[in-house]
Amino acid sequence: MNGFQLLPGRLDSEAQNDLVAELDKIFMAAPLFTPITPGGQPFSVRMTNCGSLGWVSDRAGYRYQAHHPVTGKTWPPIPSALLDLWAEHVDAQVPPDACLINLYGQGARMGLHQDRDEADFGFGVLSVSLGDTAVFRIGGTVRGGKTRSVRLSSGDVCILAGEDRLAFHGIDRVISGSSQLISGGGRINLTLRKAGPP
Repeated sequence: MNGFQLLPGRLDSEAQNDLVAELDKIFMAAPLFTPITPGGQPFSVRMTNCGSLGWVSDRAGYRYQAHHPVTGKTWPPIPSALLDLWAEHVDAQVPPDACLINLYGQGARMGLHQDRDEADFGFGVLSVSLGDTAVFRIGGTVRGGKTRSVRLSSGDVCILAGEDRLAFHGIDRVISGSSQLISGGGRINLTLRKAGPP
């Protein structure tokens, strides 16, 4: 597979509800936290992780680490349904070791960025959307280039691989109330990566 791939409705309503139930357990073990940028600005999303590694950001920089920055505990395991998605669409031989979980509440967004904190860019990045629809923006591998917008609905899966593995991408906005999946509203994005050395 090469480039950006969108799999609309890849997860049906039952699979989505099952994942939300799994996430409730993850949030108990690894509570959501609000990271800050290296410059000290808070993110508009709250996040946590599952897997052997978790992505974090603070004044020390962007990185992966094996423990929760607040509790100090190791991250809970990645749900099997997500591992199955990765095996089917990214790599059947090498499993992901990191799953970043972002919760977008009212007004949250994510500026254009590249996923480049991983050891090997040869592995794709797989993202699962749950809850409210998001306006996803994707460009090329050079900042400031042409971009396009795609709506990501609950149950959609998208993959960045090959020539688009380092594409700039972000979330312009979330359409509040477009889904009833998540109690209290909002959008959850699950991003699976192979972060450490293969």
